[in-house]
Amino acid sequence: MQRLDAFRVYCHGGFGGVGGDIALEAFVFGHLSGLKYVRSVYLFMFWKRKGKPAQPARSGFSVPAGQRVYAIGDIHGRDDLFAEMLDLIRADNAARGPAQISIVLLGDLVDRGPQSAEVIERAMRLREEFPDTRLLIGNHEECFLAALTGDVRRLRYFMRIGGDATVASYWNDDAGLAEASFEEVAERLPRLVPAEHVAFLGMGEDVIEIGDYAFVHAGIRPGVPLEQQALSDLRWIRDDFLDNLADHGKMIVHGHSITAEPDEQANRIGVDVGAFRSGILAALALEGDQRWFLFAREKLERAAA
Repeated sequence: MQRLDAFRVYCHGGFGGVGGDIALEAFVFGHLSGLKYVRSVYLFMFWKRKGKPAQPARSGFSVPAGQRVYAIGDIHGRDDLFAEMLDLIRADNAARGPAQISIVLLGDLVDRGPQSAEVIERAMRLREEFPDTRLLIGNHEECFLAALTGDVRRLRYFMRIGGDATVASYWNDDAGLAEASFEEVAERLPRLVPAEHVAFLGMGEDVIEIGDYAFVHAGIRPGVPLEQQALSDLRWIRDDFLDNLADHGKMIVHGHSITAEPDEQANRIGVDVGAFRSGILAALALEGDQRWFLFAREKLERAAA
């Protein structure tokens, strides 16, 4: 089946460029007369990269002694899987003995899944239990924050790439949302999203370095020092990063690009297994020079519904 490259926007800079999320979309209009609310219907699952054969990992990648890190992949509105993953982390952490715990959220908390508002609320509360909880800003957070400015054009793009589910999680009135115009949604949405949610997302980071690992949302531009990386690459890059086998100096841990299972390469580890569609959320765990994975899986009763 042919894949189409959906037009990408740098959400704070208007339309332009081709790339970003790859999807085949149809748009269902609420009314034939006038431009009404549009809901994205995905006829084709977001393109999943075929993982290359795992390369032998360069020896020596480690995190500081006494520290244990859990990096959680793209949650995309699946609060059920997020809650289950945190239970798995608690159990895994308890079984391994005392350590300084760091939790890294790799970005894309929102969109596509049905519970974006709940995911943000849970993520905000995490610091009460795990004080060293850190959030990376994903391309979907970027577009969400841009949509909250009231700019209709940015809102339309946000809803096109899965933000319709995020809007619905705050709107709490599917019938009313279906009747609303883009202008009405752009005007009302900023009043529905709590200021605490906006502040939490706005304080997210773009690069997190822990020992020999660097955590980013999408990837890095090969050959460019971490401190000189462009935000557009850190949040949006795909093939130029994924296809590059060069040593980046640090092991890059990222989300953004979906694979059927974690994508371990000699220079990077991808942790996005498409939770919103697959029903599986992955996390990478690190301690010393050891690493392992945790998987939160959709409950059978939910999957059968």
